[in-house]
Amino acid sequence: MQQENGYILFSGNSNPLLAKAICDYLKRDLGGAKVKRFSDGEIQIEIDENVRSKDVFVIQSTSNPVNDNLVELLLMIDALKRSSARRITAVLPYFGYARQDKKVAPRVPISAKLVADLLTTAGANRIITMDLHASQIQGFFDIPVDNLFAAPIILDFMKEKFTHDTIIVSPDAGGVERARAFAKRLDCGLAIIDKRRDAPNKAKAMAVIGDVRDKRAIILDDMADTAGTLCEAANALAENGASEVHACCTHAVLSGPAIDRITHSPLKSMVVTDTIPLAENGRNCKKIKVLSIADLFGEAIIRSHTGDSVTSLFV
Repeated sequence: MQQENGYILFSGNSNPLLAKAICDYLKRDLGGAKVKRFSDGEIQIEIDENVRSKDVFVIQSTSNPVNDNLVELLLMIDALKRSSARRITAVLPYFGYARQDKKVAPRVPISAKLVADLLTTAGANRIITMDLHASQIQGFFDIPVDNLFAAPIILDFMKEKFTHDTIIVSPDAGGVERARAFAKRLDCGLAIIDKRRDAPNKAKAMAVIGDVRDKRAIILDDMADTAGTLCEAANALAENGASEVHACCTHAVLSGPAIDRITHSPLKSMVVTDTIPLAENGRNCKKIKVLSIADLFGEAIIRSHTGDSVTSLFV
């Protein structure tokens, strides 16, 4: 069914529940598109809408399976470009490859930059994403990037659930700025975990900087992958006398042994958003609470379409 009022929403297969929730907020249906595969795994895209001169938004997180979801997005953007869409905005609630944003060793790629180039070359005119692993990734693009923050949603939850004796904890030095901003808004203390990483996805928490004794410690991070850093931090906080240990993160990658680690860790609860759909074991984990960011993305989409400011969504 052709949509009216100048913009159309499409979605790949990465996060259909979030795409539906965004459409519900905007009171619109998803545009018709077929995402199929040849017998050898090649992805085939077919757009079933007239998108000529329309403002088009494609909702697709580049989460697991990362490469399949990325190629789906690239092919969908290319199909829309060749169908004469006026403007194509890639809506990536989770931007994959963001951790590879610099050279950390000789002869390694800067993968985040490559993905930015791929999206631009495919035909994206604008990017809407959330909580990039490093804010400077916005500079990898030669097109506008709106990097939304989950902070307003997580802060509202914190203010309701954690009312006293709270301290915000950064699991590493890189997250101190984010943790400090939360601590300021909650009018509470700040602590830092001194962490040393020996290899990718392997971390060892060494020491706690700050007084967490008899405090309700909330570990704040942008993502949790194998949850090694998170659980080491939780152990360190418990050993240093924290009365409770909780965690809040935007992107629940939760791969490999993550759920098992969280289940058997000192964490009392873990709050995540739905930028990435949880696997079945994640949905069954009683410690995990999911907050929806659908309304935030829906508001960003409508403001992007109408030309209104999205600045108020960044804080």
